[in-house]
Amino acid sequence: MGNWESGMHYLLALSILVVLHAAYSAAEWRARRKHEDPGEQEEDLPLDIVLQTLIGLASAMVGVVHVSGSFKEIRATVELAQRNWENTRNRSSFYIFNHRGKAFSPHYEPPPSRAAIRRNRPYAVTEIPQRFLS
Repeated sequence: MGNWESGMHYLLALSILVVLHAAYSAAEWRARRKHEDPGEQEEDLPLDIVLQTLIGLASAMVGVVHVSGSFKEIRATVELAQRNWENTRNRSSFYIFNHRGKAFSPHYEPPPSRAAIRRNRPYAVTEIPQRFLS
């Protein structure tokens, strides 16, 4: 977690205990009120329990902010500064070669497979029909 010498870890632990104590006090106060006067309408919590809760929550927020350490920047420029231009948007696993382009031409021939390219087999290149060039 880090070093406990700064005191913020102690503040965080103490504030969590304060909030838990305030919750227990509120539950105990409500139970006692229901037991003493079952027919009466419920009142608001006493001021000391409300103040204890607010002070505990505020100190817990301060403790969490200091204990968490430095945050990572959200801006994309920080991460992109470490990448080169060739690898930035290159996602070869997302390339799609089987698409609706073959529906535009009845003379469509699919591109060669990787195995055919590795074996250096020549493949036929079809000409683009004139109706698509005009």
